Amino acid sequence: MKNTINTLAKSLKTAGEESRLKMLCMLFDHKDMCVSDMAKKLKISVAIASHHLNELAKVGLVSSRRDGKMTCYSLAKSDLAKDLKRFICKYK
Repeated sequence: MKNTINTLAKSLKTAGEESRLKMLCMLFDHKDMCVSDMAKKLKISVAIASHHLNELAKVGLVSSRRDGKMTCYSLAKSDLAKDLKRFICKYK
């Protein structure tokens, strides 16, 4: 149980950053987006967007795929990602 709580705490801490919450909301709405598109919408650099998405991927909230030179992300197929979607969309 302790490991599960630690994992959950780490995931929520990672997702709790404002830019990351916005990115998750974009993925809830669009299902799949490339880093450059997210960066443009959030008015941040591609490098910063990529960093945030990599952190979300490390905790299993998003999945990535390559599309030529571009990296695109989608919401992970996990219970936590689904629960976050229900919670975040309620307040956005």
